[in-house]
Amino acid sequence: MGVHHVSVNVDDVDSALAFYVGTLGLVVRSDRPDLGFAGAWLDAGGQQVHLIEAGVPANQGQHFALRVDDLDATMSELRGEGVTVSDAIRIGTGRQAFLHDPAGNLVELHQVASSSEA
Repeated sequence: MGVHHVSVNVDDVDSALAFYVGTLGLVVRSDRPDLGFAGAWLDAGGQQVHLIEAGVPANQGQHFALRVDDLDATMSELRGEGVTVSDAIRIGTGRQAFLHDPAGNLVELHQVASSSEA
């Protein structure tokens, strides 16, 4: 039926919230119960990103992708805020670029091709 959420380990929830909410524009959900550990639940369009304060795994290419309408504009805006973003590359019928969150997790920005480009 689709992806409900992804969980991302972060070493500092406040820093991660500043990035995912303040920089990337995700929205904090108010329905996270007390799970006995620090974290946050965020809305990313129709899916969720769950932040878990825990050890961050070594980067071995694992990532999740956030869909954007205009990759070039998003990259420009993020770079203007001092975020390091890779150059865009074409992948399949879309385009992608990558960045790291404050904990070092890899995040993909993905623009799906318009019907005229597919």
